[in-house]
Amino acid sequence: MRSRKARAMLVVPLLGALSLAACSPSGTTNDDEVASLDQDWSAAEPITIDVFDVPANYQGIQGGWFGKIVKDKFNMELNILAPNVAGGGDTLYNTRVAGGELGDLVIVGKGKQVDELVQGGLLLDAAPYYEAMENAPAYDPAVQKLNEGKDGIYAFPTGVSTLKPTEPSEGVDPTYGAYLRWDYYAEAGYPEIGTMEDLLPVLKEMQDAHPKADNGKPTYGISLFKDWDGSMMVLAAHPPALYGYAHTGFAEAKADGSDYRSVLDSDSGYVRALRFYYEANQMGLVDPESTTQNYDTLFTKYQNGQVLLSWWPWLGQSAYNTEQNMAEGKGFEPVPLQDQKILSAGAEVYGSGLVFGIGSKAEDPARIAAFIDWLYSPEGVEANSSDNAGAGPEGLTWENGPDGPVLTDFGQEAILEGGGVDVPAKWGGGTYKDGGSALNVSGVLHNDVDPRTGHPYNHKFWPSYQETATNPLTEDWSEHMGDAPTTMDYLQSNDMLLVAPGASFTTPTDSSEIETLRNQVKATIVEHSWKMAFAKDGAEFDALLAEMQETANGLGYEKVLEVDLANARLLHDARVAVTNEFG
Repeated sequence: MRSRKARAMLVVPLLGALSLAACSPSGTTNDDEVASLDQDWSAAEPITIDVFDVPANYQGIQGGWFGKIVKDKFNMELNILAPNVAGGGDTLYNTRVAGGELGDLVIVGKGKQVDELVQGGLLLDAAPYYEAMENAPAYDPAVQKLNEGKDGIYAFPTGVSTLKPTEPSEGVDPTYGAYLRWDYYAEAGYPEIGTMEDLLPVLKEMQDAHPKADNGKPTYGISLFKDWDGSMMVLAAHPPALYGYAHTGFAEAKADGSDYRSVLDSDSGYVRALRFYYEANQMGLVDPESTTQNYDTLFTKYQNGQVLLSWWPWLGQSAYNTEQNMAEGKGFEPVPLQDQKILSAGAEVYGSGLVFGIGSKAEDPARIAAFIDWLYSPEGVEANSSDNAGAGPEGLTWENGPDGPVLTDFGQEAILEGGGVDVPAKWGGGTYKDGGSALNVSGVLHNDVDPRTGHPYNHKFWPSYQETATNPLTEDWSEHMGDAPTTMDYLQSNDMLLVAPGASFTTPTDSSEIETLRNQVKATIVEHSWKMAFAKDGAEFDALLAEMQETANGLGYEKVLEVDLANARLLHDARVAVTNEFG
């Protein structure tokens, strides 16, 4: 399964199709009293429920160790319906909504999506069940905020946290950074890198010294892909985060609210990234297959050591930093830029952009409500680990020792070696990776503290893990980073991190006019961006930039930008408000 950060970019905005379905009042339990969830669900009749799951990258019956846990606890199987697998886009959503039934359990985007489903009667009012829950009410502020303006409880938050919104939500590594092949960087003498552009001569030296990977294929400083392009070229949209900027539509805003600009401004971070790729290509650093390959092909190249720079830890490090490579001192580690101020997403006290809901036509809503509640329990949080942030089920991958939680021998092999190890039959069999939760979203942020252990759910924070996870690669990195134990520690102690408080902000829905203009504009931006990255010379790059700006403006870009700038300021206001409320 793809990592959580990859997942965030794969979630496709779904368009409402409720006009195709008969409008009816929102689903209810037909019972104003508190519904009981306190029963032995394992003894109930077996059921299979349909789970409409926007972020899922797998479709079919959940199997493996997570499937067995759910089966043993609830006598229930999960049939995952995944838009990402069923052709992407809105087709599956529209078809099922038109039929009047999205799923028994639904995982969709909050805001417009939830509002439409409530208005169309496709979500159940779970208020009576909420009153009986044991775990979800611990996050009541998020539940109430999510259901503001509604006459019941129709949605439950995901990624919710009890941490302050000004605390980073990522683990020991931020989402963004200049992650280089540290072993090659060391060979080059650990040169100081002043700015993003100063990466290029360093990459050139590294590539020249290692023109071929171990598989005999060419090595490139940079390799790109198009799969995730939407409003703009994704791989040009992310480098501005090195300087604290993020995008709200076509508005490029610094996380502290100090600067707002257009992505098409000649001095924007987005255009700066395009120029960076152009200059890299002129130096022979860019993989010529960048315009045609997909993400999976790119990931394989990282696994094979054919790419030297990664903007994300979940790409370079996940692909190449195997135990064997790290034991040999090889792998990706972050190299600081002297002028960087890396963007970090703050913990979401009101939850992230996805929600859980119960379908109004679910045959056993009480059992689904009990399952949702379990997802917020310590056991559920660890078990529902679809990436390496959570430690998996206690007793299989970890145990709580006298000095705190520790990975078992099996856990070290399963979590640290890519998940290919076979799971014991009593836990469901199959490989550990394939048997993990296909829901691809967590109820609780893994940085939150597990009350059973007093330590975060994320095993990378455990003292036992940090003591045993050292290797020649990480030791050399730490030595040259002032003995910092983690990337986050280094960035925070050197004032190189800018946390955007977790405001759980939902961008207002575009009017039909703005939506039409936006769709026209984004196509030309993506097209021109790729042409600029591969321009033959500086004159062509500048001409393409001017053409992109002129064409976009002619298609109504400025009207869309006005909306996006207003939304970016609303986002900042929400960040200020949540910081004032929660500290």
